[in-house]
Amino acid sequence: MVRKILALSLLAMAMALAAPSANAQTAPAAAVDPASIQALKDMGAHLQTLKRFSVATEVTGERVLADGQKLQHTATAKMNVQRPNKIRALMKSARSTREIIYDGKSVTLFTPAQKYYSTVAFTETIGGLIDKLEARFGVEMPLSDLFLFGTPEAPLDKIESAMNAGQDFIDDDLCDHYAFRQGKVDWQIWITVGSKPLPRKLVITNRADEARPQSVHTIDWNLKPTFKDSVFTFTPPKGATKVELVPLKTK
Repeated sequence: MVRKILALSLLAMAMALAAPSANAQTAPAAAVDPASIQALKDMGAHLQTLKRFSVATEVTGERVLADGQKLQHTATAKMNVQRPNKIRALMKSARSTREIIYDGKSVTLFTPAQKYYSTVAFTETIGGLIDKLEARFGVEMPLSDLFLFGTPEAPLDKIESAMNAGQDFIDDDLCDHYAFRQGKVDWQIWITVGSKPLPRKLVITNRADEARPQSVHTIDWNLKPTFKDSVFTFTPPKGATKVELVPLKTK
């Protein structure tokens, strides 16, 4: 009897989670809800006001095999940030650990396991650094969109569908949940409710692949970090080897 009650309770919970929120809008699939776009603008404007912070993310992604079977993998990243031009990012997975350190004058890429590092002169803002690292060297910064929202480069005009999907809790934070469609990508974002909107979760679905692989990013914030300015200075550890960072070949 206890098992039956437990099964019914779990079924009821599953149905409640699957049911649409009472606050969710029922806009047509191709409609762009102006209020959902405005929520991204408000979030971006708030993100741009953050001058010194730490942010961490845990990413769960899917890799699709040739036969359609999905394999799940995880990675983490943590960043210490001081706008306009200082950042230190640590990215870890079971396969590799990498660091990116930028002090406003040069950027260093470091792989602790191999003790290899490369240093290149840069005098860009963090946003400019992110763009040029990827364009020149194929190096991606975690959570790079956080530095894009709230700027003219944010591709809000390319969004084809936008809707409010209700509210959810991410940990203890009540968040507004929004869903967007843009080209071959569907993405969802959970933004904290209130006057200081922060993104707490991001889900990206690749519709170009019929298997629809997803990546799920949970995001944690520390707006009163205790790191020192020295965190943005790279000192090669004993035995480290400096190597050249080779630019991508241009066609």
